[in-house]
Amino acid sequence: MRTVFSALTLLVARLPLPALSAAPTPAEAARIREDALKDDLAWDIAEGLTTEVGQRLAATEAEERARVWAVARLKALGFSKVRVEPFTMTRWTRGAERASIVAPFPQSLAVAALGGSSSTPPGGITAEVVAYPSLAAFQAADPAEAKGKIVFVSHAMTVTSDMNGYGTFSAVRREAPKLAAQRGAVAVLIRSVGTDYHRNPHTGAGAAGTGIAAGALALPDAEQLMRAVKRGKPVRMNLVLESRSEADMPSGNVIAEIPGSDPAAGTIVIGGHLDSWDLGTGAVDDAAGLAITTAAAKRIMAMGKPLRTIRLVWFGAEEPGLVGAAAYAKAHAGEKVAFAAESDAGAGRVLSFETSIREEALPAMQPLRQALVELGVTKGHGNGAAEGSDISVLARQGAPIIGLAQDMTRYFDLHHTPDDTLDKIDLGELRQNVAAWTLMLAFLANDRTELGPVAVSDK
Repeated sequence: MRTVFSALTLLVARLPLPALSAAPTPAEAARIREDALKDDLAWDIAEGLTTEVGQRLAATEAEERARVWAVARLKALGFSKVRVEPFTMTRWTRGAERASIVAPFPQSLAVAALGGSSSTPPGGITAEVVAYPSLAAFQAADPAEAKGKIVFVSHAMTVTSDMNGYGTFSAVRREAPKLAAQRGAVAVLIRSVGTDYHRNPHTGAGAAGTGIAAGALALPDAEQLMRAVKRGKPVRMNLVLESRSEADMPSGNVIAEIPGSDPAAGTIVIGGHLDSWDLGTGAVDDAAGLAITTAAAKRIMAMGKPLRTIRLVWFGAEEPGLVGAAAYAKAHAGEKVAFAAESDAGAGRVLSFETSIREEALPAMQPLRQALVELGVTKGHGNGAAEGSDISVLARQGAPIIGLAQDMTRYFDLHHTPDDTLDKIDLGELRQNVAAWTLMLAFLANDRTELGPVAVSDK
């Protein structure tokens, strides 16, 4: 069915974009918003990266191809100072992976190794399972229970519209391998940190340096294993998780800029991460974030030179543990960060505008908040709520953070799974993100308000 536009909407859409030298007026903000809601560049970037490169596991040949692709695309779009800032890291790659109950109820289970997992022997490990309903239960249990066993740790992650569930339950992925190794287990399995009920296990970092084979079971299989254990008979499993780790392998951050008119005003750092896990094609995590921020920056470039320099960073090696973020922070130590913002939560609609800035700077955010309301973006959860994965390193150094928090209701159905593919991105929602990001940059790239530094918490 053809979309019906009001006469005002058609008039706004036909007007040229403003040439900005200051924060936009309400009329200019309306033109920026309406034009961005027709954006095609974000989809083109996400489609191109996932189609022409595909999976982009950190420090692999695929991530290298992604950097080459990114440099060519950013140069073609007209960005300045496009380059790769290299670093080295330990590369982890997965091999064969299988899990099966061998007694008393023989059957196969869907499993994926966690990033950094040590390798089992080629024939795997066969041992009795000891199961715990939560990380807290495992931590409280007698350490001797785990010795010589395959430990299984479950949890109760539920669907939320934000990152809160992940922040709480991802601890099982980080802590269970470490504790299982300390207690003499031969391997560890967790219930995947996710909310879907497909037989798609969720991978993710957490096992590096523990010296133990560690994997995640798909949610239906995790529940199946727990039901088998609750029957009261000893459950024995065979687990094959082959992998390889290689030190001093190349990775890098891809960087591009829109030079500002006043270097003293500081640099705005925006972007997402270029690498992905190797199960899907990394469409929502995080080709979408790169596409959104790049399309918004391109729109600002088309309006002329901003006051503040905008630096677009396609971070490498985020998934293994913010390796690229740490390398970036080290390489750019001492630079003035006007603020940092990141898109790394999929392609769902932006729901709220968040800040982690000086309290004295909050009144300057009001015009932007008002402009975002027209996109359905609410006020936010109070100063201090803005965050981002790669930019968390800058935040710990006192950099102010701006956040455009997305709807994550379905994000953890896809996160780190084979289902993270382009078809999961909705074009309309992607365009709403581009509009919100373009407005945010249009207001804050041309405003001299000092947003930081922000006091670093001792927590």
